[in-house]
Amino acid sequence: MDSEKIILGIDPGTTIMGFGLIKVVSKKMHFMQLNELKLSKYDDHYVRLRQIFERTIELIDSHHPDEIAIEAPFFGKNVQSMLKLGRAQGVAMAAGLSRQIPITEYSPKKIKMAITGNGNASKEQVAKMLQSTLGLKSLPKNLDSTDGLAAAVCHFYNSGKIETGKSYTGWAAFVKQNEDRVG
Repeated sequence: MDSEKIILGIDPGTTIMGFGLIKVVSKKMHFMQLNELKLSKYDDHYVRLRQIFERTIELIDSHHPDEIAIEAPFFGKNVQSMLKLGRAQGVAMAAGLSRQIPITEYSPKKIKMAITGNGNASKEQVAKMLQSTLGLKSLPKNLDSTDGLAAAVCHFYNSGKIETGKSYTGWAAFVKQNEDRVG
């Protein structure tokens, strides 16, 4: 592990994208920022995707993260919702890949397990544990931003471990690992 690095965590969504940043200095994490991008004000799904891409690029260009951790979509019953969520995640990933930043995906269960020790923890439990761990003064009203922060913290906890989830270092690596998905 490098002596200093910045990790951007993203919780992709089509109505709210949550994100959080931590700085790791000498194997200790320090809170930098958490926030959310509200997308519900845009009626057009493609405008929302553009906003996700542009905001992710903006975060990358202003904070220069060394790595990105992103929450993988969970498998629900509504296929249309899954498709939209997958697109949101893909657009955020494309922003990181366009800047050559390694990306690691984590399942919601793995993130919850890393933060609370319980893979079925609620958003509130995850947020409270992050507040305690990182010394946050208060929590936001919407917990999508703490979900993004949780992805970054999960990545910190999993750094240096052999099995961390799916990682991509660029377009070539993504294509090579997903030849069945690329036509």
